[in-house]
Amino acid sequence: MDREASVVDLMKAMGLSPEAVERVSRLWGKSAARHGGCTHLLLGHLLDTAAVAGVMWDRYVSAALRRRLDEISGGRGRLWLMWVCGIHDCGKACPAFQAMDAAEAAPVLAAGLTWGRLPAGRPKRWRHDVAGAVLLRPRLVAEWGGEEAAGWVWPLVAGHHGTFPSAAALSPPRGAQGRGAAWEEAQRAVVDVFTCAVGFEDLADVRPVGSLRKAEQLALSGLIVMADWIASDSSQFPGLAEAGLITFAEAQRRAESAWERLRLRGGWRDLARPENPLDPLTRRLGVQPRASQREVVERAWSMPVPGLLVAEAPMGEGKTKAALAAAEVLAARFGLDGVFVAMPTQATSDPMYEQVLQWVRTFDPLLESQVALLHGRRRFNTWWRAIWDGKPRPDGEGCGCGDEGRHDVTEVADDFGAIDEDAEYEMSSAQPSADGATDSVADGPAHWFLGDKRGLLTAFAVGTVDHLLYAATRTRHVMLRFAGLAGKVVVVDEVHAADVYMRQFLVEALRWLGQAGVPMVLLSATLPPAQRQLFVDAYLSGVLGTADVHQGVPEPAGYPCVTVAYGVGGRAVAETSRQAVPSWRESTRVRLSWLPDTDSGGKRVAAAARKAVADGGIALVVVNQVARAQAIYRDLRDGGFGGVLHLLHARLCAAHRADRTARCLRLMGPQAGGDRPTRMVVVATQLAEQSFDVDADVLITDLAPTDLLLQRIGRLHRHSGTSRPAAHRVPRVMVTGVAPERDGAPRFLRASERIYGKWSLLRAASLVSEAAGALTAAAAGGPAAAGWSIPADVPDLVARAYGPTGICPAGWNEAGAWEQWRAKELAREKRAEEYLLCRRREWALPTLEGLHHAGSRAASEDQLDAVVRDGDPSVEVVVIRRSSGGYRAVDGTWLGVHGEVDDDEVTDRLMGGTVRLPSRLTEAAQAELGPLAGWAGRPWLRYRSALVLEEDGTRLLGADRVSYDDVLGLVIERESR
Repeated sequence: MDREASVVDLMKAMGLSPEAVERVSRLWGKSAARHGGCTHLLLGHLLDTAAVAGVMWDRYVSAALRRRLDEISGGRGRLWLMWVCGIHDCGKACPAFQAMDAAEAAPVLAAGLTWGRLPAGRPKRWRHDVAGAVLLRPRLVAEWGGEEAAGWVWPLVAGHHGTFPSAAALSPPRGAQGRGAAWEEAQRAVVDVFTCAVGFEDLADVRPVGSLRKAEQLALSGLIVMADWIASDSSQFPGLAEAGLITFAEAQRRAESAWERLRLRGGWRDLARPENPLDPLTRRLGVQPRASQREVVERAWSMPVPGLLVAEAPMGEGKTKAALAAAEVLAARFGLDGVFVAMPTQATSDPMYEQVLQWVRTFDPLLESQVALLHGRRRFNTWWRAIWDGKPRPDGEGCGCGDEGRHDVTEVADDFGAIDEDAEYEMSSAQPSADGATDSVADGPAHWFLGDKRGLLTAFAVGTVDHLLYAATRTRHVMLRFAGLAGKVVVVDEVHAADVYMRQFLVEALRWLGQAGVPMVLLSATLPPAQRQLFVDAYLSGVLGTADVHQGVPEPAGYPCVTVAYGVGGRAVAETSRQAVPSWRESTRVRLSWLPDTDSGGKRVAAAARKAVADGGIALVVVNQVARAQAIYRDLRDGGFGGVLHLLHARLCAAHRADRTARCLRLMGPQAGGDRPTRMVVVATQLAEQSFDVDADVLITDLAPTDLLLQRIGRLHRHSGTSRPAAHRVPRVMVTGVAPERDGAPRFLRASERIYGKWSLLRAASLVSEAAGALTAAAAGGPAAAGWSIPADVPDLVARAYGPTGICPAGWNEAGAWEQWRAKELAREKRAEEYLLCRRREWALPTLEGLHHAGSRAASEDQLDAVVRDGDPSVEVVVIRRSSGGYRAVDGTWLGVHGEVDDDEVTDRLMGGTVRLPSRLTEAAQAELGPLAGWAGRPWLRYRSALVLEEDGTRLLGADRVSYDDVLGLVIERESR
């Protein structure tokens, strides 16, 4: 077939009648009203999409997926990908679609494709994605010789607008699909002409010789959506209203040019294997491998197929670097094109993003522009701004991407040339500038990836674990998220941090990624054995394609340890470290003692902190409630504490929190050196639990579940070579937030019990009592006991804390607390099931048909947060101070009479005042707060709520008096009535 031949010439060569040629030549795919003022014919859009898919194969799709597509297509993977992506919109050749724009419909009617009265109203509308499945399915069955191949291909067409319908939904309203010989001939011609134009002989020639697994189908579906969205961009693919101008060769030229202008690219592109097995650690990351890091990398080399790798090692052991080295090995061996690193919080994502940036530069400096930071506050990361938003680099050098003065890119409207039907599916775009212009610097970032739901499609990404969990939710366009994961190695740090609700989505993600052949690396310092087993079974369930796989994980020989799981020849394999792997540092005896106190004011805690560093040293105080942290800080400050004092919690505005965290890391981080203060107290909440690389001499902590308590202890004597006062040579922990009842049973802070539940706190209290002596003895001033050996005792402590055997003293009513805790956990698991991507009983089904069996409940990113995190909803606000004649940002920057923001610098200062309100204020905030009038034209601000504080610095929000103190953060006091 001549690729330069027009579709008109091709139709004539295929023997279509002049009437049929005329009719097919009038079918439109993109209306002039929504496509830059020029109609784009249907065949033109199908060929554009196929051409984009061809470029994606050459420059974007991972080698692993290319290999699978070659396998199922008889070695014609590229051609088959182009066909399946391009055929997606064939359903637009039906009356329901062609009638949607009167101006575009007129020539279609004039050519003899007519229709009667069609169903009106959105609920009754016959959508073109489903229409495509109805049009294509019977032909595939007939020409491919049965249901098997057709059964998994038609849902790809039916689902390209974000949801997969069931076969029962393939029932068009009367007249909507098209009736009569003219429509039948035109619809058949659209499929046949497109199929031949792409390069197949006929539709029968397209028949796959094998089938993709369901998870692979989901990834392919995401690539179809990606190709469609790129090809639907009117600024890159101008309309062609004359069929004589449409050729596949021209579509290929358009696709190549658009790809270059949008600066899209993949990642490693067939990464070479390291010459030496340990090069990913020694040469790439510049580390002298510790035994645990060596074990992780050796396991990555030894797995015969992609699999799951679970690395458990103490805090500060270097697990993250080991994971990145393992990711390089796995990617090179199995054909993956990038990495996603999932972190527990936004705060932990930022330093990891900078670490991944440094790492990818060692492969190719140009790859740094392919590293995405995925969380809502990335605007405040100076490296992200330098690379993606054209701002100066933190080291003072130019950003090197040619984007100075670039407009905000995240919320510029673009309909992808869609009419109302497409707009309904939230196909919002992200263009580099308001006028759609792009510059041609080849090594700059691809701003296309900044649009909603596209972040994971970037070759390398770092973000909150939520983005991994979103890919396991039954929500619209989940296939885009999954496609972004399917070509990568996925690393999940602090995997123990997922609570029981989030864990349901993590387990679901493990199943799907296991089936898709995605290697995963899970990291934890404090992973309960039952969770390790759960994760292994979930991944293997995906690999084997059955719902209930249980492959016992052998007891690890020691700690650190590495577990691997994979499937070979239909058989599940789970292995763990055969020999004890020594930690990089010897275990240290940590002395534990009780500090009984359940007063939210924390006066005893403040007094203990003051005393602990009276002769020098650094104390870290970690409590479970913001108000308690503020009260302890106030007590120390107002009592004349003679040293450095810091307060760190989640109700600080973004700028203050970032500044405060950076200061703490500078003063007590691994590079502190001479900057380390003589005397210092840091009062913090749970923010100090994870990925907070600081070294304290003494720890005072509210009681928390055992694994989290051990995480906090991981901040104690963390760095080798730190100079300490003689009084702090032995690491010491004082456990507070608990006090004895008269009968000796522990009483907890109400906030702690509300957050963690009584059962886990009782078990933690019991384990602490073994090391610190009875709580009642501590209250009477009794001596402290021996303590814990850290890290040697960590696995046993975690296993006992979450094991099936009772460990609490008689009279603590452990059984009753467990029953209550278990009932709540089961209820939370049940709530999560509503949103899981696949119902358990349907996991083994071979196709995507009916995947969205209950619709897609979540429509926006904010709602997605509520889907994967169980808890009362909360809202972020921007703190604003009312000033004479107008408003000021929290740092005093003048905004204007209506809050006007004139430039990016002022926007940055303003957004620095972002803070999340506690959930009890959500209802009042939603009812009373909204954006300032002057924010209407600013993309980052137009939907943000302003918390406007009056000139006295406070405001009433619901029943609470709210204020913001630059040091204390958000202060909330119940208004007296």
